[in-house]
Amino acid sequence: MNRREFKYFRKQLGKTQNEIAQLLGISIKAIHSYEQGWRSIPGYIERQLFFLIIKKKGMKNIKPCWQIINCASDIRDICPAFEFKCDKLCWFISGTICRGVPYKNWKEKIKMCRTCKVFKQFL
Repeated sequence: MNRREFKYFRKQLGKTQNEIAQLLGISIKAIHSYEQGWRSIPGYIERQLFFLIIKKKGMKNIKPCWQIINCASDIRDICPAFEFKCDKLCWFISGTICRGVPYKNWKEKIKMCRTCKVFKQFL
């Protein structure tokens, strides 16, 4: 996530810099640094921000991820998104098996998720 995206999503949530700092549990100085591009936005902040945006927009009438991407049943059955019934928050779980590959870390996973139909429908 870059500084422009961070600021855009903060505004989508209708929060001031101070309010988003409190919501994310970080300092106002950190928010200033993210929005000015002085510091990179950590994965845990990006993840939390996406979660809040998606929860605000709602998830009604959204099909499970395995239906949207036509996931094979053998892959679906061992995927944590299916196991924990997180079919609309599959992007939130690092160990999901999207495109037949388990992603090892957030940075790698969110890069793939940003190109996915499941994730894109929320943003």
